[in-house]
Amino acid sequence: MNLFTIPLRNLGRRPLRTILLCAVFTVGVMSVVSIQLLSTVVGNSLEEKMSKFGANILITPKTESLSVSYGGLDLGNVAYGSHELQGTPVLKAVRGIELKERLSAVAPKFAAISKVKGQQVAVVGVSMADELNIKTHWYPLGRFPEKQNEIVIGINAASKLGINPGDALEIEGNKLLTAGILDPTGTEDDNVIFMDIDLLRNSVGRPGAVHFIEVAALCAGCPIDEIVQQIVKAVPGAEVKALQHVVKQRMSAINFVNQMAWTVSGVILLTACFMIGLSIFSAVNERKTEIGLMRSLGFSTGSVFSIFCLEALLMGCISGILGYLGGYFASGEILKNLNMGEAEIAFDPLAFGITFLAVAGLAVLSATIPSIRATRVDPSRTLVSL
Repeated sequence: MNLFTIPLRNLGRRPLRTILLCAVFTVGVMSVVSIQLLSTVVGNSLEEKMSKFGANILITPKTESLSVSYGGLDLGNVAYGSHELQGTPVLKAVRGIELKERLSAVAPKFAAISKVKGQQVAVVGVSMADELNIKTHWYPLGRFPEKQNEIVIGINAASKLGINPGDALEIEGNKLLTAGILDPTGTEDDNVIFMDIDLLRNSVGRPGAVHFIEVAALCAGCPIDEIVQQIVKAVPGAEVKALQHVVKQRMSAINFVNQMAWTVSGVILLTACFMIGLSIFSAVNERKTEIGLMRSLGFSTGSVFSIFCLEALLMGCISGILGYLGGYFASGEILKNLNMGEAEIAFDPLAFGITFLAVAGLAVLSATIPSIRATRVDPSRTLVSL
């Protein structure tokens, strides 16, 4: 009989209580692991979808404003400077920054006012593939343009001009086919016509020009300010603005998911730790005579303390292994029920090891106070009671 066999025998003396306590702690660990894995997957999925919903960085030509007055009369502000960007070199510079992997979409735009069916209409030239990476909330009646001579029209502009999908239009001397009409978006997109950017700017004699560029940056870690600084260095002649309200909205949603997961996990772990602590307290009260006999036989207070801590450690190790594996497999099944089966949860040995050590440590920590109480049992009183 030694310090290692005594805890094993003690746990085996009351197998039902040991199994029940391990089961409770295992369920707690399993819940925490599954919640954390699910929150990571759902948070990443939410981040990816929100990052594609729109731009959060805007690149425009740098302009200066001059306040003009004469004879005490304020003549207003006069803006001067370039009103266009050189498309190809600017786009190449933006897509070549150090944090380019954080950019999910870079969409250039060229805007013009054109007469269509006798009415003045705003026409925006876009690279349709890049635009659709940003405007994932667009849904057309018909389809999106697939060829250079095809366009898509906002709902208000289509109503104003009396245009339906499949109708032909002439814009700046180009015969174009209406591929689709956008569902209402509640933005300026409802009032304009979208066509191929190269076709539009060549038609108005401004080849290669870009009026502004929208950039969608991924929000993991969200180093928006750093991305902006890198774009400023790459394109010194442009003004770069971070749409902070968009970033904050996205990050608040992601942070809410993470905070909720950590809060629920903390409550579950705290409850499980209390269960272990109460169990060890109960064991100490039931085994005061046994503790007194061990002390009278020469066991030190440190040995008595170690026996109860080792019992908790054994239960923690068992619960840590079963809890992590159970949480890992349970989270996969939950994802299938949430119709997110395509999102894979990879088994992380490092996370498993950290979880195992953390659970074992929490179990020992929970047993510390009851174990200290066990060391204070007076062996002389025990012998007298016998």
